[in-house]
Amino acid sequence: MTQSATNINVTMLKKLLIFSAIMFGFGYALVPMYEKFCEVTGINNLLQPDVVDKNIKVDMSRSIAIELDANVRGMPWQFKPLQSNVKIHPGESIEVMYEIRNISDQEFSGQAIPSYSPRFLEKYLKKFECFCFTKQVLKPGEVRQMPVKFVIDPQIPVDVNTVTISYTFFALQPGK
Repeated sequence: MTQSATNINVTMLKKLLIFSAIMFGFGYALVPMYEKFCEVTGINNLLQPDVVDKNIKVDMSRSIAIELDANVRGMPWQFKPLQSNVKIHPGESIEVMYEIRNISDQEFSGQAIPSYSPRFLEKYLKKFECFCFTKQVLKPGEVRQMPVKFVIDPQIPVDVNTVTISYTFFALQPGK
């Protein structure tokens, strides 16, 4: 191999190492960036029960059907809502339960990320208690029931009759 080819290979190796370090840093920074994004958009809008406006009036003139969904990505867990749908009046608080089960013979860690439909629902969905954005560790065969307590603001547009609340559990790397 000539000196020129060696220099080209060394230069390419340096560029690849720098690119790899930048990509690692970007991947490491994604978690805080995602948390800030959720804070700004209101996706992680967990409230304390005593913070809720006590003057919220329940709108008894209409009801909203809530469809509950649960998914798992990259881990041997079964995850489901104990009720697939509920009906509430806007302004009425409700608690729904989800069940998670580790069907493997190993301990796994996961974290749930919510998604809503219609997309603007996060402006009107006020959660008091939620397992989302919290690391969950399940031992082999462990089953856990987890509540989500929330209220849908009566200011939600009147043409919204059905909403979907979905949670997807993703595997966390060991040590995270």
